Amino acid sequence: MTAQQLKNSILQLAVQGKLVAQDPNDEPAAVLLERIRAEKERLVKEGKIKKEKPLPPISEGEIPFNVPETWEWVRIFQVCDEIVDCPHSTPKYLDSPSEYHAIDTNCIGKEHNIIKWRYVDKDTYVSRTKRLIPRKNDIIYTREGSIGFAIILPSDKNICMGQRVMLLRTAHIVDVVYLLNIITSESFKKNMTSNYRGIGAKHINVADVKSALIPLPPLAEQRRIVERIKQLLPHIADYDIAEQKLTALNASFPDQMKKSILQSAVQGKLVPQDENDEPASVLLEHIRAEKEQLIKDGKLKKEKPLPPIAEDEIPFDVPNGWEWVRLGSIIQLISGQDMTPNKYNADNRGIPYLTGASNIDNEAIIINRWTLEPKSIAVQGDLLITSKGTVGAMVIMDCEKAHIARQIMAVRMGDFSCHKFIKIFLETYVATLKAVAKSMIPGISRDDMLNALMPLPPLAEQHRIVAKCEKLMAMVEELR
Repeated sequence: MTAQQLKNSILQLAVQGKLVAQDPNDEPAAVLLERIRAEKERLVKEGKIKKEKPLPPISEGEIPFNVPETWEWVRIFQVCDEIVDCPHSTPKYLDSPSEYHAIDTNCIGKEHNIIKWRYVDKDTYVSRTKRLIPRKNDIIYTREGSIGFAIILPSDKNICMGQRVMLLRTAHIVDVVYLLNIITSESFKKNMTSNYRGIGAKHINVADVKSALIPLPPLAEQRRIVERIKQLLPHIADYDIAEQKLTALNASFPDQMKKSILQSAVQGKLVPQDENDEPASVLLEHIRAEKEQLIKDGKLKKEKPLPPIAEDEIPFDVPNGWEWVRLGSIIQLISGQDMTPNKYNADNRGIPYLTGASNIDNEAIIINRWTLEPKSIAVQGDLLITSKGTVGAMVIMDCEKAHIARQIMAVRMGDFSCHKFIKIFLETYVATLKAVAKSMIPGISRDDMLNALMPLPPLAEQHRIVAKCEKLMAMVEELR
């Protein structure tokens, strides 16, 4: 249940007479109604309010639910001295504060509060209060757009109505806060919006509000209900804060869990070590020999030596059998190269031409361009990573080959490396690569990739880590 649903439930209990106990000593609402009727007749006689035409009697079929015996179902205007509409025009608002204030739908918040003031000049104020001058404890109620928001007016300001609102002035022997809670309750708003009018902007009329039904408790019980709601509101606010925190936690939990899994993977904490595994130091010798053979065969250019690893560079300890390495010592890195428009096509002629993040979506390759003159070629099994613009999107190539643009790098591993483990490592390291980007356009540099410090497990353990990660990531996606 959300905080708003909890509040709605409390208000619903209130209007049904289930929020506070009834007291047999309370003056019944029927007697209260007679007092209100007599007071209104006196005000009409004295010329202080106008005599209105009688409201239709309440039929049995209109009553939505039963209320306690001391309560009465009434039409709202039976408990109000005045209900008036705003002038049907938008006043000219001032850009700077003045002593004359105006309220429209944009001024009223969800918590029955004024979130901002409008300002008008004296002539506008006088013109818009000819029908009725708003005063302390009048209710302003929104009747168009965001229907059902309301506030009780303060006493220290000259206030007129802006557009799309109406004013309710309760009889002085009705609790105005009780009426406010009633007309802002979800059940009342649903009843009102079922009577929407208009072809364009939907609205409700003053007549709709005047004739709307509300349950009326004894005055003493009205006050007990208001006090009880006042006591509960801070708890609802606390619940709302807790709910927001929980919602944020639920939203972020899958990503946080994913980061935690990946971090555990590269620290050697995700799967147990096996003393029978060939250690990473031997694996490094295999990789070194493999690269030397490729250089000898002319399939790989000899690159400048990578800097040795200093002790203070190592961020955490790794298990026995693991080694810290520079990424460039165990991979080949192919940089992309852009093509001019006359070198590629959209007609499926040639091999795919991949230009950036638009081609790598949700770890899949989207092909929408081809070229007959490839140069920077990535091949099946290469790990592609976007290095410019949208940085860090990754996918393992499943097509036979493709030309890559300069926004992409291809990480190529030999027979003695697990490309999926390298991907896991880069997912944990990409934030570091972004942080050291030197270009005006954020990007990953070739040197930063090659010099990246990586923990290397034995090859058998790499495969166990990948299998465990895939299993756990599937569970994380189910949570998402």
